[in-house]
Amino acid sequence: MTVAAAPASESSDAGAPPRRHDLTGPAPIRRAKRGLSILGLTPFAFYVLIFLAVPTIIALGTALFDNDGNFTFGNIAALFDPVILNTFFASFWVSALTAVVGAIVGALICYALLGTRADGRLRLMIESASSVLAQFGGVMLAFAFIATIGVQGLVTVWLESTFHFSIYADGVWLYTVPGLILPYIYFQVPLMVITFLPALDGLKPQWAEANATLGGSRLTYWLRIAAPILAPAFFGSLLLLFANAFSAYATAAALISQGSQIVPLQIRAALVSETILGRENMAGALALGMIIVMVVVMTAYSFLQARTTRWQK
Repeated sequence: MTVAAAPASESSDAGAPPRRHDLTGPAPIRRAKRGLSILGLTPFAFYVLIFLAVPTIIALGTALFDNDGNFTFGNIAALFDPVILNTFFASFWVSALTAVVGAIVGALICYALLGTRADGRLRLMIESASSVLAQFGGVMLAFAFIATIGVQGLVTVWLESTFHFSIYADGVWLYTVPGLILPYIYFQVPLMVITFLPALDGLKPQWAEANATLGGSRLTYWLRIAAPILAPAFFGSLLLLFANAFSAYATAAALISQGSQIVPLQIRAALVSETILGRENMAGALALGMIIVMVVVMTAYSFLQARTTRWQK
């Protein structure tokens, strides 16, 4: 019996490595797919251009020029005026205080939610409520507080008629800068819940098991393992809460109708009046100052978020 010899070409291919097929297709197809991917970013790029780039350019342009088009540093120098510095200081301390309180209370709520099922009804209800309440602000929130604890609010009248206790015995504080603390905390806490809870969910059970295996206590786990891992996420959320309060306008505008005690209200006063502090185009300089603060805060937030995602991978 004779066996037919295989063709030389087939025998030579037997020891060769398998051919790899190009799954991405020819170069024109790859370029077309890349073009479609870039085209998908068009709506976001348009949003960034209209709502971020253009306002920044307008603020810079109006801050560095007067109404006659002459270049000037007068508006920038006015940012160091004691009146303007006081408004920035008021915005800073209100934003920092509400951010710290909101971060602590929100973190405690997130810690309590760790004891519930991820798909449980209680947790889903709290997450849904937090998503809604974090966006509940502006005139609606101001009206809710006026109707509740205003001078003739429901709780105020009830406390006076039942316990003869007046929350405004030392003055009506709701319509001042300290009165912004409660409304701001109202939306800061749910914002902390929806931003910090994913970081807590990212803690791996293996880390707690390894700590217990090596004889560590629950306190040791939270201080030496969980706390260093969660620190970037916590401080990143804290910065986000600060930026959220620092840029808030509608709630403050609805509560404080007289005066311009914080920066957003000072910008409103500069827009509706011809001059402020004897200078024109002061609104652009104030907006530029806010933009600089927000850029610094959000840059630090992006850095901390990058460190957080490294642990979650």
